[in-house]
Amino acid sequence: MISPATNFTRKSKSFTLGPHNFGGSADILVQSMWDKPLSAQLKEEEKALQSMFQMGCDLMRFAVPDIEAAESLGKLAEKNIMPLVADIHFDYRLAMRVMDFPIVKIRINPGNIGAPWKVEEVIRKAQDRGIALRVGANEGSLPKSLKNHKNKVEAMILSVLEQLELLEKIKFQRVVVSLKSHSVDRTIEANRLFAKDYDYPLHLGVTEAGPLIPSLIKSSLALGTLLKENIGDTLRISISDSPFKEIQAARELLSQLHLNRRKHVEIISCPKCGRTSFDTHKFTEEIEAKLLRLNKDISLAIMGCEVNGPGEAKQADLGITGSGERIIIFKKGKIIRKEPMDKALEAFWEELEKL
Repeated sequence: MISPATNFTRKSKSFTLGPHNFGGSADILVQSMWDKPLSAQLKEEEKALQSMFQMGCDLMRFAVPDIEAAESLGKLAEKNIMPLVADIHFDYRLAMRVMDFPIVKIRINPGNIGAPWKVEEVIRKAQDRGIALRVGANEGSLPKSLKNHKNKVEAMILSVLEQLELLEKIKFQRVVVSLKSHSVDRTIEANRLFAKDYDYPLHLGVTEAGPLIPSLIKSSLALGTLLKENIGDTLRISISDSPFKEIQAARELLSQLHLNRRKHVEIISCPKCGRTSFDTHKFTEEIEAKLLRLNKDISLAIMGCEVNGPGEAKQADLGITGSGERIIIFKKGKIIRKEPMDKALEAFWEELEKL
């Protein structure tokens, strides 16, 4: 069982991550991770980063398994689309090389970097370059000395404290800590216990959370609980799906908790039923990606019939619904336009641009 809710007000250490203020009372940052190897020309990555930035992604992490990936990530970082994070394991030279570029943070596991002097070199260069380091523990990848520890929450915290020992010895300040489990209860418990005694900024996430539906349930429970207790400075909702889904889910969670200071488009849509004369599912799929990139505080209703729209969606800034062979477009419950079904998308965008 997890412990009861905390009753303290936490304020973590603060510093900058590229253009972002981070920690303390700053906005909670949303991040995701690129889900494939870096390409040679970086055209796909550039296009995707632009789109993700418009959706509200604050940080994007990339795996750096070899020197070619380090060089490619460096070139991508120089384009200054959004702050980038390098994920480094095993070879300290990759971390040393990638820090020659404008990377804002490195995720390392000191335990698999090698000899202490290698770890120290990475830390000192990060200190000189003003680059943050994320260290932490995943329940599924604890060091050998802690793998058989009976209390997994305690083992995760002990693992983090071991990693922090060298950082504190060198007086390295730009540290982000993560404590992740595939278990909702253990994710909450580990972060609560750590947050109570330490003021390092926390990166939140449920690791290996699964496909879309399980991940959304687990992440909403764990991260929502912690964020409501003022625990957490950045987050990733890990989904076995596109990074775009991760960003959308994270922004929606922050919005529902009233922690999203970015402008937000709220989409109100109904499921299908026997009354449906307008395919809400198809229309939402066609329009959703573009809506998520809008920088507007508005509510939009996509409804299937005249019962739900404009009736049950009369508070929406703009809405669309079916009526026989036509669609109806309405604002705040007032019908403003009727069009044939094949004009639905065009007409809706025309009215949306007027808001």
